[in-house]
Amino acid sequence: MRSPRCHPLLVPALLCAFAVLAARPIYAADGEGSEGGHGGAELGLSAQVARLYEDAAMATQRYEAGRREADTRRARALRVEALLDRERREIAVLHEDLGRIARAQYRTGGGMPLTAQIILAGSPEELMRGQHVFSQTQLVVNNAIGKSRRAESRLVADEAKAAAAWQALERRSSELADLKDDIEQKLEQARWQLQGQADASVAAGSCRGAVRLEQPQAAFTSAWVAPVESYQLSAGFGSGGARWASRHTGQDFAVPIGTPVRAVGAGQVVKVSCGGAFGIEVVVEHVGGYYSQYAHLAAVTVDQGEQVSPGQWIGQSGTSGNSSGPHLHFEVRVTPEMGSAVDPVPWLSARGVPVG
Repeated sequence: MRSPRCHPLLVPALLCAFAVLAARPIYAADGEGSEGGHGGAELGLSAQVARLYEDAAMATQRYEAGRREADTRRARALRVEALLDRERREIAVLHEDLGRIARAQYRTGGGMPLTAQIILAGSPEELMRGQHVFSQTQLVVNNAIGKSRRAESRLVADEAKAAAAWQALERRSSELADLKDDIEQKLEQARWQLQGQADASVAAGSCRGAVRLEQPQAAFTSAWVAPVESYQLSAGFGSGGARWASRHTGQDFAVPIGTPVRAVGAGQVVKVSCGGAFGIEVVVEHVGGYYSQYAHLAAVTVDQGEQVSPGQWIGQSGTSGNSSGPHLHFEVRVTPEMGSAVDPVPWLSARGVPVG
């Protein structure tokens, strides 16, 4: 363990530990500043949701990184507290040493006046020895007093810095948490506004047109990907339920409204529909005679006839149509229409995409 004299100061390190997180500007819900002419207000709202998803992910990453850094700094602060305790114990020992020196000096006559020492000395040599001992004792006393005072001053300064470090740590952690919560609240509000527009489209039985969102920068090296990045599996293929005429024909991925939905592989969009039990849906034809369906969407980002690549955003998840809550209904079929579905989980697994 380091000596208390050379332990690092906490305040500069703590203040540098957290980057200031600023949420990006978002598009207005009325479509101002949005691209193209498709969808108007829906385009602005879809872009807002997509941007808020990105900001929320970034805020979460920085929040978690900040919390991990806070844990590291907190452990270091606790070590400093231990060093402060050690300093306090050393000061107590110094005080005991001063008391012991003072008592010893009193017992040996170190405090007698020089005249009395001359009178009581048996010889000049004894007097000189007494003076030498007295000088050495005084030097020890002065050094001990100086050391004690320096230690006390260092302790006071270190205690103040440690207290400031703890306050800065808690304040920054609170700021990061508040920022993360603010972004998530805005995202939740925008999600349901987007879903309201989707419900209106389904009720009208007509789509608003593709919403052109900025696609993710990541390039996929594999030919096949999962339809959503993060999810929880809910109803599986072949399961029973009151909402289906016979058996469930796909795999449900429980995700929040507005989650980007990805094409599982390269292909061509053969259907974009906004009515019926599936709500807003997209169907993509792939090589080999298979079709993938993405249903209960809140928005679509592709047009019928468009070519898509693996991982390309083709829509945003929702809860449109005959849906019990926000999720993506994903099917794999051998024809574009329902009634020809195969279990999508082993189908994806056979193409190097484990789902679970």
